[in-house]
Formats: sequence, C-alpha cells, structure tokens
Amino acid sequence: MPSPNPRNESTRHRILLAGDPTSPSSPPSGCRFSTRCPVAIDRCRVEEPVLRKVPHGGVAACHLADSHHRPVV
Repeated sequence: MPSPNPRNESTRHRILLAGDPTSPSSPPSGCRFSTRCPVAIDRCRVEEPVLRKVPHGGVAACHLADSHHRPVV
C-alpha cells in the first residue's frame, strides 16, 4: 500500500508484474492476476480466490497466501 510519507515510499519493495495484463471487461477465469503472476499454479487459473484473513497479517485474495510462495506486499 502506498504511504503518504515520502521516506517510507522511497524504500518500499515494488512488485512488477510481467506477462499479459487482463482487460477489466474480460478477466480470465480463476484469479484475474494468474496470467502475469510469477507463482500462479493450476488452481489459480480455474478457481477465483476469496478475500480472507492471512496469518502474516492483513487480508489477501490469493490461493498461495498461506504458503512459502506468498507474494511480498
């Protein structure tokens, strides 16, 4: 999440997604980020993840949020 403090924002780790971006009017089946997520698995391509609380704090809509493949946010 962006921070209003420029000092924090300048040191924040950024995730750059590669691959094909999806159209908001025609998202892929499953997770809408599966076409460009570096850790997507087959489940991501067929089942849309639900927003839920995760052990590391906060919430995530990601099938891998509990795994060691968890995206860095």
